[in-house]
Amino acid sequence: MTPEEQQRTRHGVLLAIAAYTMWGIAPIYFKALGDVSPLEILSHRVIWSFFLLALLVHFSKSWRNVRETLKSKKKMAYLLSTSVLVGTNWLIFIWAVNSDHMLDASLGYYINPLINVVLGMCFLGERLRKLQWFAVTLAAIGVAIQIIGFGSVPVVALALAFSFGFYGLLRKKVALDAQTGLFIETLVMLPLAAIFVLFIANSPTADLLSNPLNLNLLLIAAGVVTTLPLLCFTGAATRLKLSTLGFFQYIGPSLMFLLAVTLYNEAFSADKAITFAFIWGALVIFSFDGLKNNAKRKR
Repeated sequence: MTPEEQQRTRHGVLLAIAAYTMWGIAPIYFKALGDVSPLEILSHRVIWSFFLLALLVHFSKSWRNVRETLKSKKKMAYLLSTSVLVGTNWLIFIWAVNSDHMLDASLGYYINPLINVVLGMCFLGERLRKLQWFAVTLAAIGVAIQIIGFGSVPVVALALAFSFGFYGLLRKKVALDAQTGLFIETLVMLPLAAIFVLFIANSPTADLLSNPLNLNLLLIAAGVVTTLPLLCFTGAATRLKLSTLGFFQYIGPSLMFLLAVTLYNEAFSADKAITFAFIWGALVIFSFDGLKNNAKRKR
């Protein structure tokens, strides 16, 4: 590896750590907006992300990509679907964090890589290796024990995992860069978000003119909280192999888990403990299989 390639890889690692760390500590930001309803927070997230992404598209001179995508009926059909999926995922996550279900959100993002493998098998014709099958089976047993043994369905975790899994699957089919794709997705959601904030929301925090300055700044910061980790992730993805990038994805849910248990004192009940144990076991096997397969490829 040349010195230039080594430096590029180091930069990629730093950007990956930054992206997943920001995603992992994002609940602290949403907890600070605990007095604002989840739909209001979602609407502000869409609105301010749209304006920030519009600036980034302008300075990166990517308007041509945006115009070409808007003209493509096939791409726009996919992006309409991904807009619904990412909007749903954001809303569930915001609600989970502010309703003391952060452990469930953490579990959802732990399950997500395994869901991605299953979706790849079902919709992209990808084949699962033996250890991958074992990992997926182990995760399914963990969820089944929670449902059958304790009578509690991890609805939040499964909703987050599947919505983000299908989002990733459809975005893969569009083959569009993250910045342009997210800009068009926020553009699609913008009218509904604006209508909700301006005409429907009637909570004490709905009127920006009567809000304290610090609350308004927090709401506007939703654009940065959404866009900055995505840009870091995109930068990392262009510098690192996908297999290398995959090992950083557990930083986010691990930080969420630690925040939930230590800072916000969420109850780590027996059903959750057993499910997490199975999921963690599945991820160890899944990661070992990835390392083993990567080494085999190199040979």
